[in-house]
Amino acid sequence: MSFSQNGTPKSLQIGDLQVGEAHAPFVAAEMSGNHNGDLGRALAIVDAIAETGAPAIKLQTYTADTITIDADGPAFRITDSHGLWGGRNLYSLYQEAHTPWEWHEAIFARAREHGMIPFSSPFDDTAVDLLEDLGAEVYKIASLEIGDIPLLRKVARTGKPVILSTGAADAGDVDLAVKTLRAEGNDQIAVLGCTSSYPATAEASNLRTIPVLADTWKVVGGLSDHTKGIGVSVAAVAFGAAILEKHVTLRRADGGVDSDFSLEPEELKALVDESYAAWLALGEVHVGPTTSEAESQRLRRSLFVVKDVRAGEEITAENVRSIRPAGGLEPRYLDVVLGRTFAKDVERGTPLSWDLV
Repeated sequence: MSFSQNGTPKSLQIGDLQVGEAHAPFVAAEMSGNHNGDLGRALAIVDAIAETGAPAIKLQTYTADTITIDADGPAFRITDSHGLWGGRNLYSLYQEAHTPWEWHEAIFARAREHGMIPFSSPFDDTAVDLLEDLGAEVYKIASLEIGDIPLLRKVARTGKPVILSTGAADAGDVDLAVKTLRAEGNDQIAVLGCTSSYPATAEASNLRTIPVLADTWKVVGGLSDHTKGIGVSVAAVAFGAAILEKHVTLRRADGGVDSDFSLEPEELKALVDESYAAWLALGEVHVGPTTSEAESQRLRRSLFVVKDVRAGEEITAENVRSIRPAGGLEPRYLDVVLGRTFAKDVERGTPLSWDLV
């Protein structure tokens, strides 16, 4: 478990929720471009996420012009070999994928009607201003913006918690980003392990990095997961991931820029449920029976007399055996009692005790 500078377990206050290893996983459902340019679909995604029990929905706040420029040289095209967006021009991709700013208010309002926390990744100062106007309670810095120091400063100065993704970043990038936020007086920081490939593979997820991130920078740890399915995210809980971010769509078959690695609502529900179960299962360091095992303890094996015997008869493997339930001498004493004699008559089914030997 990561600890803050004063030695207390590290946690963030996001809305009404405490977020950290000592609390249930904070599952943030990323809509991204899965609205497919339709506000009605965007609101339907919000409704579907709410039904899963996920506490938060995340957007991305940019336009094609705030994230890049309209240019078509080789540098502005995604490499042809890219599995999902090969050959796409950045400007046209972001035009397709962005969430129109005029939709944000309606999406935030719908999320809050459901009791969820809406938040977003801003990509420039004007996006931060919009999100502040909407009362955003937490900010996410996307992986490829981790080095945008002016943006980090702007976000830090809101005083809200900041979640950093580390895809394609090295330790120096993370260190500079965390120091930049803290220099602005903001120590409400989470750092998410992330593999910035789409989709990411399980073997590239390196979940053992999560506690290193948390402990090195004294932050809340988590995972921004671009793999298919929920297995990697559930496993991340065992490594201290307090925040789990997954892309969500209504149906992958509907298509869309991120649909290939997005969860459908029933899969998100499974993630919410199973990540919570994984967190509960961590428990504490404990060797020995638990209170829930009382009946199993009662049914453990012990030594019983399995034939009617008379006083003076020899104790043998035929008349004393190790069987269920408990109540008799522990099975480790079988070699001690074999060859000795019964002190009195004993009926079959009697637990063997020292006064009978």
